[in-house]
Amino acid sequence: MERILVIGANGQIGNELVVALALQHGADNVIAADLGPRNPFGAAHYEAIDVLDRRLVARIIDTYGITQVYQLAALLSVTGEQDPLKAWSLNMDGLLNILEIARERTAAGRPLRVFWPSSIAAFGPGTPQDNTPQQTVMDPTTIYGISKLAGERLCAYYFSKYGVDVRSIRYPGIISFRSPPGGGTTDYAIAIFHAALRDEPYQCYLLADTTLPMIYMPDAIRATIALMDAPAERIVIRAAYNVAGLSFNPAQLAVAIGQQRPGFEISYAPDARQAIADTWPHSLDDAAARSDWDWQPRIDLAALVTDMLANVVVVPREVGQVA
Repeated sequence: MERILVIGANGQIGNELVVALALQHGADNVIAADLGPRNPFGAAHYEAIDVLDRRLVARIIDTYGITQVYQLAALLSVTGEQDPLKAWSLNMDGLLNILEIARERTAAGRPLRVFWPSSIAAFGPGTPQDNTPQQTVMDPTTIYGISKLAGERLCAYYFSKYGVDVRSIRYPGIISFRSPPGGGTTDYAIAIFHAALRDEPYQCYLLADTTLPMIYMPDAIRATIALMDAPAERIVIRAAYNVAGLSFNPAQLAVAIGQQRPGFEISYAPDARQAIADTWPHSLDDAAARSDWDWQPRIDLAALVTDMLANVVVVPREVGQVA
């Protein structure tokens, strides 16, 4: 029986991952954890945890008999640029704390399986942008991307040196109707739906032809759980796997929305986020994930737009930061 701890459970991925894991393993076997007091739907247990407090995290792991940890706590690309030192500390020290706890338990014969999310932000201007290979140049330009590249190498190191069963995905931009847009460069693809459902035009902070790899949340959750459920011998890459869903640009997304919301309008006023997006891939080669653990996306752009328009709960402009 698996006992699972999700750190960063109040975040965009964490909320929905907790629900999926609770359905799979039973609510009593999933422990949600974050800094805030909220208990995400689906978990029977909630713990207020700062991932930077290694002793507290270790105590929670021992108390519940945890066998899997999903370490999702992080500052994203845009918010990370506003406070680089805080982003580095949270993103790197949080991961190191979990890896060290897993190392100790692996050595003691109580192995701990670890999931940690990487990102396309780990790529950079020297990376081939079309069909970006699994193994390629990685020269990130943001503190978030730098921390993700360093984290990938740490994951590979802890596996090769200590045998820690750590697994990771390089997430594309993740789109979800349950979370308002936050601190990510790809969050225009959420904010745009809030504008459309308010019958307002949307001013996009990226240029019309800025094509980026994206993934709809149900596919992202499926990929995450499939990777963690795969037999260890099939996990060949211990840094992070490329995982692709679909690729599109703001103009293509606006057209798809307009087909279902006639009259929807978009304009473009690129800001500092454009410079970040310009260093990221247009599309990903995820052949390794497909081969090693049978990854296969299910959701295309039309299905994504239909589902988002049917389910987004519109937030006020100042909350969603859609301007």
